[in-house]
Amino acid sequence: MTLPVEPDLMHSLYIAWQYLRFNRFKTLTIIACITVILSLPFILKLLVDEAELQLRSRATSTPLLIGELGSNMDLVLSSLYFTDDAPAALSMDLNQQILETGLAQVVPLYRRFNVGGFPIVGTSIDYFSFRKSGFASGRAFLYLSDCVLGAEIAEKLGLKVGDNVFSSSENLFDLAGNYPLKMTVVGILEMSHSADDLGVFVDLKTSWIIAGLGHGHVDLKTIKDSTVMLQRDTSTIRANAKLMQYNEVTMDNRTSFHFHGDMQGYPLSAIIVDPDNDRAAALLKGRFIGDDVRQQIVNPANVIDVLLERIFQIKKLVDGVTLLITLVALLALGLVFAISMRLRESELDTLFKLGCIRGAIARLLLAEITLVMIASSAFSASFIAIIWPYRGFITRLLIFQ
Repeated sequence: MTLPVEPDLMHSLYIAWQYLRFNRFKTLTIIACITVILSLPFILKLLVDEAELQLRSRATSTPLLIGELGSNMDLVLSSLYFTDDAPAALSMDLNQQILETGLAQVVPLYRRFNVGGFPIVGTSIDYFSFRKSGFASGRAFLYLSDCVLGAEIAEKLGLKVGDNVFSSSENLFDLAGNYPLKMTVVGILEMSHSADDLGVFVDLKTSWIIAGLGHGHVDLKTIKDSTVMLQRDTSTIRANAKLMQYNEVTMDNRTSFHFHGDMQGYPLSAIIVDPDNDRAAALLKGRFIGDDVRQQIVNPANVIDVLLERIFQIKKLVDGVTLLITLVALLALGLVFAISMRLRESELDTLFKLGCIRGAIARLLLAEITLVMIASSAFSASFIAIIWPYRGFITRLLIFQ
């Protein structure tokens, strides 16, 4: 007479482990599916929370923002997070007008160009004190073509102080366009876990040179090639497009760079305004009320609150879809296990005939499921742990680029 066989817990786990090893392809497929099911909700929540943190912290630290009339969302995202949706240009003289009121400190911004996909931000040296930016190495820009890099772009491109970067052409097929400007890295910011980590910061004049509003070239008085000249007389010297312009600012040619026209009319993307107090903020807002006013003044925190409401509406939809997908995936996994049991019916029947009681067989199957769930949980935790340190970068890459 054969006595019933009832393996203990360790024996059940050992037998289950050997079975899973033997059927490794099926096992790995099931583990991968469960890992995705377990990881997706956590990763989604992680990125949404990080996006909310970045959006709110950046917006609340920027009291007011002035830009041309249009989409206040584009204005805020372009000015605070350096997206490519640049608003219409302001005039530089507005920056001076706000400064002369004595009601606030101002920080001008000109966002239009890029370095290999990373935004070039033309601004004043006050930007770094306003954002409380620290320098990991080097200094702030002082001269034409000096640039300061965010921590992530410096790390990603392997750049250090003293290296050079080139501005990207807006249109590769515009043969008459401006040459890419060669800029020297003079400083690298400390990691701030904000949009500044992916920025290339230059002086406003440098950004205007990239825009073609300023340039440098050889002294026209020394040119002997007559084909370059349009007009030469005692009072005027004019050259044509054949005159080669410098695409690099050096100690030797720095004095040759100049700007044409009134620089107070040069473009800005936006102006960050830091009022002295609530009364000053109210007075400044009053200056931009009226049908004839072409500019707008916005509170970035209010704009971001509206954006976050939309994000959370989308998140609710995504959560619902994720839950539905999870339920379908669990049903599919249940079906896989059921089919597996069906295919193993003869195997399980053999175990029963050898004396293994049905409770023990159930324990063996439960041990297999337990091992699969433990492995899936471990892979899911590892996946989340890998993503965790890069959540800020991933969020900026997915949302702000």
